[in-house]
Parts: sequence; C-alpha cells; structure tokens
Amino acid sequence: MKRTILYIFILIGGLASCKKFLVETPRTAQNSIDYFKNENDFKLAVNGAYAALRDIYSSKTSWVMGEMRSDNTYYDYKPSDAALAVTQRNDVSNFLNDKFNAQTNDKWSKAYVVISRVNAILDQIDGVSFSEKSKRLITGQSRFLRALAYFELVKYYGGVPLYTHLINNPKDIYVKRSGVQEVYDVIIADAKDAIEKLDAPVFPQTGVATKGAALTLLADVYINQKKFPEAEPLLKQVMQLGYALMSSYADVFSTTLKNNSESIFEIQYNAGLATPQPSNFIYNFIPRMSNSTGVTGVNQNTITDLGGFNTPTQDLINSFETGDTRLNASIAIAEGSWNASNDFVPASNTAGASVKNIVGYTPPAGKVGRPFPRKFLHAHTLPNQTNDNWPVYRYAEVLLLLAEALNEQNKPAEALPLLNKVRDRAFGAGVSPIATTDQATLRNIILHERRVELAFENKRWIDLVRTGNAVTVMTAYGIAMKAKYSYLPSNAFTVTNNSLLFPIPFSEMELNTQLEQNPGY
Repeated sequence: MKRTILYIFILIGGLASCKKFLVETPRTAQNSIDYFKNENDFKLAVNGAYAALRDIYSSKTSWVMGEMRSDNTYYDYKPSDAALAVTQRNDVSNFLNDKFNAQTNDKWSKAYVVISRVNAILDQIDGVSFSEKSKRLITGQSRFLRALAYFELVKYYGGVPLYTHLINNPKDIYVKRSGVQEVYDVIIADAKDAIEKLDAPVFPQTGVATKGAALTLLADVYINQKKFPEAEPLLKQVMQLGYALMSSYADVFSTTLKNNSESIFEIQYNAGLATPQPSNFIYNFIPRMSNSTGVTGVNQNTITDLGGFNTPTQDLINSFETGDTRLNASIAIAEGSWNASNDFVPASNTAGASVKNIVGYTPPAGKVGRPFPRKFLHAHTLPNQTNDNWPVYRYAEVLLLLAEALNEQNKPAEALPLLNKVRDRAFGAGVSPIATTDQATLRNIILHERRVELAFENKRWIDLVRTGNAVTVMTAYGIAMKAKYSYLPSNAFTVTNNSLLFPIPFSEMELNTQLEQNPGY
C-alpha cells in the first residue's frame, strides 16, 4: 500500500517533483523542475489546476456531500441495487456513513491534487524569466485556486495537513493535521494575495479567476468564521465591479450564456472541443431508466450507477413560495411510471416529451411525476456529454451574503434592499417586498432565500452547519423521512455534532499515522 502514498503529491499531471527521490531522472518522464522553461509552461500548468477543480465541485462526491447530506435532495431507492458505490452514497444521505465510506474521500484527494499543482507553480515561477504582468496573473490565479481547495477541505473535514510548498522529500508528506484556524490563515493569506494580483472582470468573461472571484471567496471565508464586519467591505467592492443579475433566473444557467454578468466563478466544461471536456450532471440527477430520450433528448441508459440521485425532496419543493419563478426554472418533472425493477419508464420516448413543469402539475392516471434539477438540463447532441458549467459563486449570492453580513451587525434596514433585489427577479414587479427589521426573523428569511436561490449548487449542507441549524433541521427532516420510507433503519438520521464534519479518509489514516480521526468515526 505504501507504493501509493505519493499519488496526491508526486507527478500529478506531470507537475510534482521526484528528482530528489532518484539518482537519475527517468529519460521517459518529465518532472516539474525540468518542465517549467517558459511562460507557456506555467499557463499550461495553471490550466491543469483549473481542470482539477472539476473533481472538487461537480463530481458525485460534491453533490452527495453538499446537497444529499441536506434536506434539499435524496435518492431513488432500489432494493435490488446493492452496489457498494450506490449504498455508500445513500448512507451519506441517511447519516449512516462511516470512515470506510469511499464516497466522501474524493473531495479530500482531489483538493490536494489542486494544491500540489499550485505549489509546483508557486515554488518555481520566480526562477523563470518572462513578463512580470503574466507572472502576477498566474500567481494570483494559483493563490486563488489553492485558497479555494483548502476552503473546501476545512469546511467538510475541519483541520487538515497543510502543504504550501512542493514535496521533495518523503518525510515531509507525513505531517499532522493543522488546526482549523491555521488552515484559515493560509486561505486568507492566499485570497488576499489573489485580490492584489488579479484583474477586475471584463465582460463577457472567459472563466478565469478575477479580482471579483477572490473578493467573494475571502468574504465567504469570513462569513463562515462569523467575521461579518470583515466580509462587508469586500462584498461592497464586488458590487462595484460591473456584475449584474441576469433578467431571467433560467438564463443564469444557460449553456449559451456561460460566464455571464452574474457569474463570478464557475467550473468550465466544453463539449464542443475537438477533444471534448463535457459535463454530465443531469444524467446523475434524472431517474434510472433504460432510455433517457424522453427527458434529455438523447438516449442513455442510466440504470447502472448513473441516475437516480440528487432528487429534489418534497421538503425543498414546499419551501418555494407561491409565485416564485425559480421553482419551474430549478425543478422539472419527469413523467412516467416505475416498473417491477424499480426503474423509471418515461411516458414518452419522444425527445423531451416526458419533461413537465412542476408548477400546477398533476400526474395523469397511471403515471407519476418524479422531480429532478432542471437548471442543469440543456440541449446536447451526445448522451452523457453536456455543455453545462458548474456555478461556484454568483452575483445573487454576493447580494445575499452582504445582506447576511449586514443583518448580523444589526443593520437589517441596509440588508433589506439587497435581499429584495434577489427576490424581485424571482417574483417580478409588484410583489410585496420583505419589510421586517427584526434581526432573528430576517436571519431565517435570508437562510431560506439562499436555499431556494442556490438549490443544487452545493451550498445547503454548509449553510446549515455554519448557521448552527444542521442538527435541529436534519433531525426533524429525518423523523419525517423515516415516517415516509419504511426501508430506513431506526439509526438513520442520528444527527449529532459529530455529523457536522466528514471522516478523514481511512486510506489516508492508514498511510499517515500522525493523522487523528474526526470524533464519531
């Protein structure tokens, strides 16, 4: 097993160094010290760090931990499917996961891929001569990406091992977990440096990290630490950078309007390249079916470990207020029936004909309506290859974060216009705005607004944790779910403070004996 210990840090994407491990560098391989010769090498390397973000934010691990762990989404239960990956994914949703659950490992390992790639860049960029402007931008992007990766780690696992330089010696791999505050100190330093080095956004954007993205990240960090006064000026700076809400909520996620005026940072995919880099989120989120044409427009069998996950809960659906246009834009209905194998049979195999609006939907006789996240359903030509990006930060969230920061400083009157600006788009002109200035009431309203505005964007679980609502909300939700589904065991949804963090991956614990496991695992 020891032979695998360097997979995170060594030679990831050709970027980590093994020069000091061997007497001679293999002539058929290229380590990072040999690799970096000019500006283009660093540009390719930072592109590699961006690419690795896909596994942190939009992989199965991400929505299992960020949405299915919460009251937002669930899964389609199929008693005959006992595949380990399926069972472990369901266990995360039911609070039955343990330290052996592989579904919560990838965020850890993939975050360290980003960190390793960034460290290789930062350690060597000063040793190569090229444009100082380009160095500044590459360094700023790299610091932003490392801050983003460590932020994901600390939110989901707590304190983690810190690596801020390339690993050149095996003994440097085995380090203890740093404290939560130490990790945040590195994140804050990286984000501040990124703010200084990155340029303001230029519209239309390209998907590259900007000053606005770095400001938003740092503000989000401060809000997670309940440092609301520190977050406020950062978010106000973002508001001066030219961002704007799209007029239509659905347009925010359109594949023809990527990196739009509302986008602050999103994970890039492109199914149209000569070497495609497609996404496929929607195929995980629609039901298990042998032919998906009636839903996605092209035929894909989603029965085997592909579909049936991240299903919107009735609890989430009920949380949308009457008249909120985000409901139809966020969630659609797949119309059909369940067969004897608990697989879904669409009502029609005509392209898209089985997709129905959720508002006012009543299934016809003999049919059922199964909800799914519509915001990731867009036209595409090849099955399992979509062109959707994954949103990380949007301007609507900036407005809600600032409203929260102001309200927590007893400035509710200043928070209301920001909250209502987001709601105005959702409800249209003439809707009665939120008017309460009671801090506690407004706090709950803002949390609810984040839930419906940012549904399926991997925000809900962390929102519940950071606001201190996770145990209460998920315990009550679990009681309702166990009353509804007889297959759930009595120990499902046993939610305690130990549930707020995920376990350190067991494989990491085996390799590094200095690591201490999170309580409860």
